[in-house]
Amino acid sequence: MSQCPGDDAPPPSADSYDHLVREDRVHTSLYRDAAIFEAEMDRIFNNTWVWVAHASELPGPNTYKSAHVGRQPVLVTRDKEGKVHVLLNRCRHRAATVCENKKGKAPVFVCPYHGWSYNVDGKLRAVPRSEGYSADFDRKDYGLQSLRVEEYQGLIFATFRDDIEPLVDFLGPAKKWIDLFMKQGAGYGVKTMGQHQFRFPGNWKIQLENTTDAYHFPIVHKTFLTSLDEETEELFDVLGQGGWVEELGNGHSVMVMIPDLVDLEENLDAPIPERFQALASELAQDHDDAEVRRIVRAVGGSGFNLNLFPNLACSMAFFRVLRPVAVDETEITHIAIGMDGGPEAGNRARLRLHEHFQGPMGFGSPDDAEGWERVQRGSAAGKDLWILLNRGTETLVGHQAGNHVTDVSAEAGMRAAYQMWKRMMAV
Repeated sequence: MSQCPGDDAPPPSADSYDHLVREDRVHTSLYRDAAIFEAEMDRIFNNTWVWVAHASELPGPNTYKSAHVGRQPVLVTRDKEGKVHVLLNRCRHRAATVCENKKGKAPVFVCPYHGWSYNVDGKLRAVPRSEGYSADFDRKDYGLQSLRVEEYQGLIFATFRDDIEPLVDFLGPAKKWIDLFMKQGAGYGVKTMGQHQFRFPGNWKIQLENTTDAYHFPIVHKTFLTSLDEETEELFDVLGQGGWVEELGNGHSVMVMIPDLVDLEENLDAPIPERFQALASELAQDHDDAEVRRIVRAVGGSGFNLNLFPNLACSMAFFRVLRPVAVDETEITHIAIGMDGGPEAGNRARLRLHEHFQGPMGFGSPDDAEGWERVQRGSAAGKDLWILLNRGTETLVGHQAGNHVTDVSAEAGMRAAYQMWKRMMAV
């Protein structure tokens, strides 16, 4: 059987993974080896900042949502003073979950097994028939385990490590792109507006790669493109707009597909697209022209996908969250976002756009999921072959974004993520 250059199989190794990641390819075992997956849960998800919530999902005191850090279930809570906590969803007595709801409001969590109760900050509140314990039993020692929590622009991250770098340092240059992404609030701020979840039978890294993969867009999403009017279809010619991919450090990357929509506060005097004319007319009843243009431009979403290693994508106009379940199973959550306190008409329009592409009956989600599933199935063939990431290795010279970026169809974002993977898996 003929092979591509570099297709020689790596030697087996019990605890070293360096040989599985090269500059322009990764070994197929990264999709299929259960032992590698277990190591990832420990060395990556238990040892870095992991996104768990957006601040708008905790709208007031005693509110909470369920989430995961890797495979470990957690509760993200806001106490009566407004402080956010991330707590392991596990009673300290006999390990039962203390909450099974996806979100809600409650001043206390009560374990349904033996009735131990906890405040939303994780402190153990009461123990039924506590006289059955020895005199040195101290409730202060048995609160829910708390993780370190930090927030940037409403994005809430948690980590098990107290000695890790501050979140702002971990995000680094990605902060600039988060700031730009949040301009979709049009001055009102950003809020979540509902979500849907699904699972696909494939490895989590397959989806991680997809967020900065423009190469697939005109092929996989051909049916989406044919559903658009001519003006919008031209806008979504993502390979022909002069976009780029940029590495941002720590495995993060950004793929700019529509450069004209990078900064939503620019070009506000440009003509309003035909597809938004009706919305503009409705908004004009309560807003002046400048405000109408700002809202309409925000409704259309940003022109880029931001990948935040290891589990969050700020993808054009929504959040995509991945959760590894097993070596060959991944849960995806698509979270629609809108303007917090903004006009109902604008948020309604954003939801319709979200439904068109990323909603459960939209064009984008089913097509992407089919591709991810086929990658996992295909990886069973030629187990010693490599996954190629060698597209667009040369930086662009004289580009508007500088000389440090690669073509929009390049696989630079994937290479950046795998170099971070390699770094963390060596620890």
